This record gives sequence, structure tokens and C-alpha cells, in this order.
Amino acid sequence: MIEKINLEKTNAWPFVEAKKILKERKTFIEKKGKIILQTGYGPSGLPHIGTFGEVARTSMVVNALNHLSDLPKEIITFSDDMDGLRKIPDNIPDQKILNQNMHKPLTSVPDPFKKFNSFGEHNNEMLKVFLDKFEFKYNFKSSTSLYKSGFFNSSLQKILENYQGIMDIILPTLGKERQKTYSPFLPICPETGMVLEIPVIEILEKKSKIIFDNNGKKLEVSILDGNCKLQWKVDWAMRWYALDVDFEMYGKDLIESAILSTKIIKLLGKKNPSGFSYELFLDDKGEKISKSKGNGITIEEWLRYASPESLSLFMYQNPKRAKKLYKEIVPKAVDEYLDFIEKGKKQDQLQLLMNPVWHVHNGEIPNEQNIMSFSMLLNLVEASNADNSEVLWKFVKKYKKNLIERNYPIFNDLINYAIRYFNDVIKKQKKYKRPNKIEKNALEALIKKLEICNDEMSPEDIQSLIYSVGKENGYKDNLRDWFKLIYEVVFGDENGPRMGFFISFFGVNETKQLIKDKIN
Repeated sequence: MIEKINLEKTNAWPFVEAKKILKERKTFIEKKGKIILQTGYGPSGLPHIGTFGEVARTSMVVNALNHLSDLPKEIITFSDDMDGLRKIPDNIPDQKILNQNMHKPLTSVPDPFKKFNSFGEHNNEMLKVFLDKFEFKYNFKSSTSLYKSGFFNSSLQKILENYQGIMDIILPTLGKERQKTYSPFLPICPETGMVLEIPVIEILEKKSKIIFDNNGKKLEVSILDGNCKLQWKVDWAMRWYALDVDFEMYGKDLIESAILSTKIIKLLGKKNPSGFSYELFLDDKGEKISKSKGNGITIEEWLRYASPESLSLFMYQNPKRAKKLYKEIVPKAVDEYLDFIEKGKKQDQLQLLMNPVWHVHNGEIPNEQNIMSFSMLLNLVEASNADNSEVLWKFVKKYKKNLIERNYPIFNDLINYAIRYFNDVIKKQKKYKRPNKIEKNALEALIKKLEICNDEMSPEDIQSLIYSVGKENGYKDNLRDWFKLIYEVVFGDENGPRMGFFISFFGVNETKQLIKDKIN
């Protein structure tokens, strides 16, 4: 049980947001006896890792709320699947199908993967399958279903009643040409099935209908039951209004949209939800990760190389700062995850609330002992040519003889992740140095010095011996270059593990042979 004083003191961002919700939405929450949080998803492309981040972070806010309020909480994962297909993603197999169905609602576009009834449904199911893997608790809602079922009808009528007020909010933010064609309502063309962005000629408020000009032909369309959808900013405000949302986070690129949607929901007679804007993820080139481009690292790739918990940690840290998200950052993320677990074992309650892993594990930090870093394990994979966990466990047990594998589930998974990551990512990037005569002599001196070592020596003693060899062979004034030489020759990289520690795990004789193989 977390003490009340520590809950009040902590400034971990999920608690900051949770307290803000309870303060800003107090009256509304108490009236309905529930706290509703929403995450949004545009299924115009395959779900990407940023989508997961939004649900993961919102779940962390729910975890914080659970310690502050006994009221029920609900996360709504909303799919804007009635949006018209405006752009064809690069990572889709059969693009011809999409080309033939441009501007139709995503749930009316055939599935190019031929697995579901529509492209929108396919992407929705992809999202749900993934979120279920992480055991997120959420209530999935489809824009198409809510429009067509009539759930939004009363809210749509409210929008129609406030048509001019909404136009007064939106039009000043648009260019002159766009002002001429803008309408909050996007009719679904009865003839083509396309989502039309055209001006409304007349409003029939009592009939809940609009009249628009379709290439010189006047058409009268009901705004109800899925015959129309709303423009994005108006649609967002309408969701808040209809679903009675208390909290929603969104990317930095939607801040302006949030401001306008806030004005619209206030016009409709309700208060806007509490908001939280986060920075965007970038790929290795510093470009924004995009569903359509398929750049950065995919959800599937991360889970191939690291645990779900390490990904959640990455999402927790610095949400207000832009971060690069690509394959090469995975080892660092994993090692930070392991470090925070270790720190958690020595922290008091207030410190624990600031520990990211506390939020990742909903307050239950694993107590498994950390055997070695992921970075170290990758070096061990390379040196041992291990292609299965049994080989690596053999080396580990040389150093820690009494380990029982079943007591180390995190580390056991880490081994398998390391093998896959090394073979897929690191191996092809390796550039091994061919030592010159002087460098070779120094490395041969190291091999000779290792003759007096054995596997019972401490990592510190072995490290001291390596230092002495460097000093005796021309590296007295720059030991950094000495270790750089070892790393470049043995591991094909400028950086590497603490050698004394590595040799303790890998074995003295095995290390001697490894160096011999690299220099001959």
C-alpha cells in the first residue's frame, strides 16, 4: 500500500496527469461515477510502434489513477476507420486495390491482404491482436460502427444546430481557397461511396439533412446513421462530447487541432478533457516515424529483439522529448530496463514511484538478480558463436556455477533476444581490424600474460593484468587506445565490454584462442 504522503509528493508524470484529471474533471467524474480515457488510431496504414506508445502511456496514467481513486476506469481505443483513403502506404502488397478505391471510407476499401472484409477492418484487427499481446485493458470502438448504428446521431444533430458557430471557429484558421469549400460535414456520396470534401449549400436542421453541390447536381443527404462523417477537428470534439472523455494524450503535431476541438466542445456545452501532448518518434535519419513510410523499427522487430517491458520503459521515459526509435537503440533500452530493476531493490517508496520500471510493471518490480548486461551478452554471443541458449548458459555457469535456469526467466529470454539481435543487426555491421606488426606484438603479449590466469581469478584482477600489458607495450599514456585495439580486433567495434568481466564469463583459455584466431 502506497502511503498517502508519497502519492502527494511524487512528480512522476503519470501521477501528475492523474492528479490533473481528478482536479479538472472532478464534477463530471463524480456525476457519472467513472473515469474515461481515450486513445485514437487512424487505420490508414498498418499499426506502428507510436500507436502502442499512446496506449501504453495511457495505461500508466490509469495505474496511477488506481492509487488515487476507487472509481472505475475505462480506456477507449478509438479507430477513425470511416475516414476516406487519401494516401496509399508504401508497405502494402497489392496497391492496385487501394488505387481503385481512393477516397472511400477505410471500412469500404477491400483488404489488400485478403484476410478481412476491408482494409480498415484488417488494420483494426492488427492493432487489437498486438494490444492483446501486452494484456492492455481497453474498449475498442469503431468510428464506422458508431456512425452507422446511430450512436452519434444526437451529437451530430448538436453539431448541425451549432453549424455557424463551428464555421466561425474553423474558417479563420484556413486559407482563402479552403474557406470556400470547407464544411464540418463530409457526405458519403450515394453514387460513388466516396467521402466528399465539398461545400454545403443549405442546412435543413429540422430534417437533420444537408444539401450540397456534387458537380453541379444538388443532392440532399441525411447527416445521421453513417450517411455523413465529420471533418477531423470537429469529429474529435464530437467524440469527446458523445463518449464523455476525461483524458486524451496526443502527439505534438496535433496541438493546434486540440485547441480548435476544445473550442468546439465548449460551444456544444461541455468541458474539454484533460490533455497531454507528447513528442514524436524519429527514425535513424531524424525523420518522423510514419505509418505510410513504414520507417523506424516495427512493433514486431522490437519484440523479436527485446521484451515488451523494455519497450514500455522506452515509452515511459521523457514523453515530452523527441526520441530516435530504430533497431540500434534496443540494447541501450534493454540495459536501462535491467538497471532500473536493480535500483528498485534499494529504493524507498517515494523513490520507487519515480522509478520507470514501477510504472512498467504496475507497481510490481521483478526481484530477479541481474547476471549481466544485454550489451555484454551480445559480445558473448559473438565470441562463442552461440546459436542457442544452451551454449550461452554453459558459459554463464562457468562464472556462476550454482545458477538454476528456471529462477532467471528474464535472463533466459534475454539470451534468446541477444542471439537474434546479433545475427540480424550486429553481425553485418562488424568491421574487424587487421593489426599491424606492433599491434600484433602487443596482442600476443596479452595472450602470453593470460597464461598465468585461470577461471578462478576475479574480473578485477584480470582487468588489472590487461592494463599492465597495455602499459608495457606502448600504451602507457593512452590506455583507451589499447582497449580500442582489443575491441576492434576481437569484436569488430570501437567499443566493447569490460574485458576482465568478459574473460571471467567466457573463460581464459577460450579468450586466448579467440584472440589468436583474430590476429592470425
